[in-house]
Amino acid sequence: MTTHPLVATSWTILGDVTPLDPSWVSPHPHAERIEILADLGWTGMGFTQDELALARDAGILKDLRRLLEAGGITHVEVEFLTDWWCDGEAGDASRRTLDVLLDAADELGAAFIKIGTAFQEPIPDLSPLVEPLRRLGETAAGRGHRIVLEPAAVSMVESIPRGSELVTRADVENIGLLVDFWHVLRAGTTIEELLTTVPRGQVWAVEITDADAEPAGGDLFADTVHNRRYAGDGAVDVPGLVAAMRALGFDGPWGVEILSDEHRRLPLADGMRRARDTTLPFLDR
Repeated sequence: MTTHPLVATSWTILGDVTPLDPSWVSPHPHAERIEILADLGWTGMGFTQDELALARDAGILKDLRRLLEAGGITHVEVEFLTDWWCDGEAGDASRRTLDVLLDAADELGAAFIKIGTAFQEPIPDLSPLVEPLRRLGETAAGRGHRIVLEPAAVSMVESIPRGSELVTRADVENIGLLVDFWHVLRAGTTIEELLTTVPRGQVWAVEITDADAEPAGGDLFADTVHNRRYAGDGAVDVPGLVAAMRALGFDGPWGVEILSDEHRRLPLADGMRRARDTTLPFLDR
């Protein structure tokens, strides 16, 4: 185990796969990835909905849990749900994904289910999302699970303060907030704004990452897929944000989210070692 509990979020440990690919399934078997994480002292791991659907349909979720337990992986995250506010075909597809995530959370003992909103322009009024989020929380609570909402600079809910407002308005005990440092920088949110708008105890998940001061070519979505940096290699105030998260009542386990061509080019173990070694010094401060 590392000096602080670290979570390899799904994209960090997935290998050479991007959100632009048609299927979010790792080319590396579960056992290989878990062994790498165990050897390097990671204690948490995330899985995408596509991987979980395959595992569920193959009837191997229980086997996967045994592998995780044998590797000392005590924190599991399952993701990613969107379109939970939609009707029609999009809503039907979202409900099928939710079924996968709930079944996987049951079998793997997941800490929470990650959700977000569509990649589009921010919406000016959060009201249409409040009741659907409340219903989603109640559905998850019926199965004994928690939900974390991830605001994203490239999405309908573009900033942490706006995500916090939505969680507060939904007012369901099993819904909290995920803070991804990349989205803090790209949304232009200051540490002071975080500390004054997010209620203490609302942050349930944190993803440490870094970013260049400006997105290459001004394309936010391409930037988040190709150009994230290891902690300390960019313009994010990582120590300031870690301190802010602690001031808001969060103290781990700490997620590490690296989505970049640089990370995907490395052998998986080398990339995970670098992700660990660049993150831990900021948690020791």
